[in-house]
Amino acid sequence: MSNVHLRKLCITRGGNEIIRDLDLQVEPGEFLVLLGPSGCGKSTLLHSIAGLIDLSGGAIEIGGRDMSDADPSERGIGMVFQSYALYPTMTVEKNMSFGLRISGAPKAEIQRRVQRAAAMLQLDALLDRKPSQLSGGQRQRVAIGRALVREAGVYLFDEPLSNLDAKLRTELRRELKMLHQALGSTMIYVTHDQAEAMTLATRIVVMQGGRIQQIGSPCEVYERPANRFVAGFLGSPSMNFVEGEVDIHGCFHAGALTLTLADSGALPGAATLGARPEHLQLRDDGPLEALVTLVEPMGNHQVVWLDCGGHALSALVHEPRPMEAGQRVRFAIDAKRVSLFDPASGRSLS
Repeated sequence: MSNVHLRKLCITRGGNEIIRDLDLQVEPGEFLVLLGPSGCGKSTLLHSIAGLIDLSGGAIEIGGRDMSDADPSERGIGMVFQSYALYPTMTVEKNMSFGLRISGAPKAEIQRRVQRAAAMLQLDALLDRKPSQLSGGQRQRVAIGRALVREAGVYLFDEPLSNLDAKLRTELRRELKMLHQALGSTMIYVTHDQAEAMTLATRIVVMQGGRIQQIGSPCEVYERPANRFVAGFLGSPSMNFVEGEVDIHGCFHAGALTLTLADSGALPGAATLGARPEHLQLRDDGPLEALVTLVEPMGNHQVVWLDCGGHALSALVHEPRPMEAGQRVRFAIDAKRVSLFDPASGRSLS
């Protein structure tokens, strides 16, 4: 396994600055996920680590060596792309061993590596098949296996599950996490899917506009978002936001919605209150009242949409209580779990 260190990385394409002065340290054996919306620069960043995109400035170190100008083949990386990119006329075994064969690796070594990767990815019985005879999930396993046989210091994944249906994504997500646990290798993974990021990552790097918004464990970025963008990007349904003011007594006011904040250190003035749907509790003795506008049954829970004095809020309800639009309910907000943001900059105030 290898570490990856990015120092003051700058990337410009077509006269447009994609990434500017980005610093990032990836520890050996870490599963780091680059998360963000389309166009935020996460795939560009990954491709620069792979050597597929030239730098405009800064440096890339892999395993303690400067690889800023090195060819992709010299960087000690294995890469899995969004598209399977398999050779249709080759068998699974030939696809997985192709890179080793053209590099002149001994046949016995090639066989050992292919058999090891095939066993880990449950491809043993498919080695003689061609891509046309495989399902989408099996093809992506072959693409992952082709990277694994390199026995690289760093593995890069560029949205490898985005072309699969929901069930296959869940299955392969679990297999990728188990694969990382078995190998202990350094992995950098790009996705726009927050569920993938939360379940796979050791740490998440949330990106927007070519800049890092926050780095932390899945729990840290979810529970303590650094700004409103991070808070809104993570979570389904996303965090509820209410514009209001904090008074001198540490109480948040927004029309009919009033909440005494647990953090007595909140400064008076304009603020945006953030509360996740699971931190709203519908209960008969709740201090707040709202009108139910929509109910979304989700099987093991319901998403209940509320109108509290003109503020649209979503709440997760896990108990099987009957709910319908037009119903008036009382609810409470867990003051210990809310976030406060600066309305102008979006940065966290809590």
